[in-house]
Amino acid sequence: MEWLNANEDRAWRAFRRLVIAVRTGTTRDLADAGLSEPDYEVLSTLSERPQHTSTLHEQAAKMGWSRSRLSRHATRMETRGLLRRAPDPDDGRGCLLVLTEQGMDTLTSAAPAHVASVRRHFVDRLTPEDLAALEDIARKLEAPR
Repeated sequence: MEWLNANEDRAWRAFRRLVIAVRTGTTRDLADAGLSEPDYEVLSTLSERPQHTSTLHEQAAKMGWSRSRLSRHATRMETRGLLRRAPDPDDGRGCLLVLTEQGMDTLTSAAPAHVASVRRHFVDRLTPEDLAALEDIARKLEAPR
């Protein structure tokens, strides 16, 4: 095992602080709208999909969650009227997550404040060059190894 050198360690710790600082601010602001970060992720993804529908499997993969974890979370969202489940015609064991009218209204109501939060905690603190560099870094880290 090769330990991190001083530069690598500083970069790693800076990245962790960045993630924590941005996530803490945006999560707190979403909570003011009555949503969690995963709630918003599910609602916004469904709003962008054809028929406002996604398979549980696709949504779990997008979020980096197991299907069972997302299924439990979807149950809580369904109880709140934000989405409903439907049988997946292509997978007898799976289900579809469908955005409800109440879910769309909730997302529509929360979106302006969420965008303002993302700007306040992230975008407005960086230059266009910083944003381009972060996008490039994200592409490198997303690529499979």
